[in-house]
Amino acid sequence: MPNGVVATPAPPPLISANQLSSHLRFPLVIATNLILNAILLSFTSNYAAGDLSSVSRSINDWWEVGGTLLLKILELHLGWWGDFDSYDLVSLTLLTHGPPLYLLTTFYGIRPTTLLTKLALDMIAIYIPFRLFRPLKATHTVEAPKGAVSNRSVINDWEVSVYNSLLAAGIYGLTVYSSFMTWLPVYLVVHFEGLRDISGAHEARLPFLIASFIPVGIAAKSFLFTPATGAKRDLGDVRQLAFNPETATLMETVEYNLWGYSKRTRVMIARTATLAGLTFMNTWYQVALTVEGAESAGAAGWAGVWATAAVLTGSVFWWVGHVDGVSN
Repeated sequence: MPNGVVATPAPPPLISANQLSSHLRFPLVIATNLILNAILLSFTSNYAAGDLSSVSRSINDWWEVGGTLLLKILELHLGWWGDFDSYDLVSLTLLTHGPPLYLLTTFYGIRPTTLLTKLALDMIAIYIPFRLFRPLKATHTVEAPKGAVSNRSVINDWEVSVYNSLLAAGIYGLTVYSSFMTWLPVYLVVHFEGLRDISGAHEARLPFLIASFIPVGIAAKSFLFTPATGAKRDLGDVRQLAFNPETATLMETVEYNLWGYSKRTRVMIARTATLAGLTFMNTWYQVALTVEGAESAGAAGWAGVWATAAVLTGSVFWWVGHVDGVSN
């Protein structure tokens, strides 16, 4: 390294990967997450149970219990095999678990402190297992070697981080606000029996809505913009540059046309698809299964608003990442 500076590797997991088989670590992540969820919920059950029980359906059938457990394992599976670290998963949890809770506080009068407590518990329960068994990605580590991350000066610049967080908060806020001002109130009344109060939609003010979504913007920036902008060129970029349509085989041509993008674009597409898909699936399932009086179509409509916001945010971040001064 120049000037005698020695690069510091990314912080390792608290339990070294060399100490455990890769086949053992993922089951340990699942077990640790489920145990933490049970312990944390037991400490807060007296505080939160009263509020939530007034609007919650009872989950008694085996398929409902099994479906909830399967969804949790699917989230962990996507996080592990998608190569996400603890920072990624905390951000993804906030973005995908927040919409059902926002519905309850806005239209059912559930105390925000109750729902924020539940969201915080979900984030803690997923952060600890991944921090224990997986190292942080180079894009989330200031001390990572200089060559490990592209555009280090961009993703670590606090002004860029603030602007992009506010940009994402604005996209989410504007998407929800435009839905409130057009089709969503009537849709909710039709598809949610026993909806307590619809005034939260009619009285929404865009500046306050955007301000309340700043944590969402920070999470979206961390999950989408930072990893994509910091992605290094890989073999796919080399193949893309070397692609010759005159000599390429049919399969090579199909692959190039479908997935012949830069590493940054591929990372952004994959993470945006993961965020939008998991947001829709988790929101639909949690609302349709647990909220008393919610129809499946109503849950799908509410989930669609937030999945749309995720897609728009990923698209705008892709555009921001291609401005002058940001290397490919």
